[in-house]
Amino acid sequence: MRLGSLTRPLGLAATILVAAATSCSTLGDGGEAAAACNSPGVTSEQVKLGFVVSDSSAALSSARSGVDARIGLANEQGGIHGRRIVYQWRDDANSPSQNARVTEELLRRESAFGLVTATSAIGDSLDSLTTQGVPVVGLAQSAWAKYQNLFSYQYEPSPETVGRYIQASRGTKVAFATTGASAFTLDIISRYKAAFGSIGLATTETISYASSSDSPARVAQKLADFGADSLIGFTAPQDFAAIVHATRAANLNLATSVSLTGYDRGLLPTLGPALAGVSFPVYFRPFEAGGAPIDRYRNAMTRFAPETIQPEQQFAMRAFIYTDLFLRGLELAGDCPTREGFISALRGVTDYDAGGLIEPVDLSTNAGQPLSCYAFVQINPAGDAFQVVRERLCADGTGS
Repeated sequence: MRLGSLTRPLGLAATILVAAATSCSTLGDGGEAAAACNSPGVTSEQVKLGFVVSDSSAALSSARSGVDARIGLANEQGGIHGRRIVYQWRDDANSPSQNARVTEELLRRESAFGLVTATSAIGDSLDSLTTQGVPVVGLAQSAWAKYQNLFSYQYEPSPETVGRYIQASRGTKVAFATTGASAFTLDIISRYKAAFGSIGLATTETISYASSSDSPARVAQKLADFGADSLIGFTAPQDFAAIVHATRAANLNLATSVSLTGYDRGLLPTLGPALAGVSFPVYFRPFEAGGAPIDRYRNAMTRFAPETIQPEQQFAMRAFIYTDLFLRGLELAGDCPTREGFISALRGVTDYDAGGLIEPVDLSTNAGQPLSCYAFVQINPAGDAFQVVRERLCADGTGS
């Protein structure tokens, strides 16, 4: 179990259900000690969360450090309503069946109050979690909008925004490269193609690439055969790097290349030169944009997740924000939080911005709604740094 700790109070007061207050008894005459409550995972001294991550993925493994950093800040300020925040974590290996097992283990054996998640394998577990009234914060898909106990600042990002970025880079015909052919990935790609078509971008067939058996040169040749002038990758960063290198060797001179993963400074020493010029969508304030919110994040990572040599990792930041969102729910649920009170209070928040790390989100209406506006960064020509190319671009083409 990792413990963690905050540099600011979490915010707004909210009216919650009277039932939340009736489940506790006050310790001490002065009322200074935290209440002893009957909710799962809640004692007079601490609140226990569960964290589910696909830790077998190298990209997602950094998410634990983001959880540690945000909880560390909270505990430094005395916790939430005087209770220290602790958590237990489990790896679901991105398997729906294992996800169902580990979530139940966190709830039954560990008595977690609720769950923070960094996995796409939770879909089959949501019916059970909803029936139990368990609050869940983390990755979300538009198909999960019906689950009122599930919270996320980001449902699937609007693919039109990526399309607008490609158009602004003078791209007109887009090829799609993917590692593997899971139903989940193919469904997302079909939505991207439909969205691109709606704004006037032509698309090609999807190109599947497996580094163990395929040649990057074959992918480059297909791009040439299709007449594509732009490329978007639903691949691991190392696979996309190999493909981009092959397009350069073939002198294709693509207008733009966009990868949906790889915004991680730790990749630059090995993959940076091969990925030079590649762009990445970013669904929070880019690290390179700086400012007080980014400084606060970096400081928390340095102090409470010191094993993370490079804190500028997108999955660490996302987990930091998910944890912040969960802590906001605990704060609003009152001195004696219940799961029902948490869900009711957090669903009423209309301006959540994670302390300036994201654009304000209306949690009362955002369920299932695509994230319309976000940023784009690009690896510089030397391949040794990211640079912000669009701080804000929206699906309608507006932005800065």
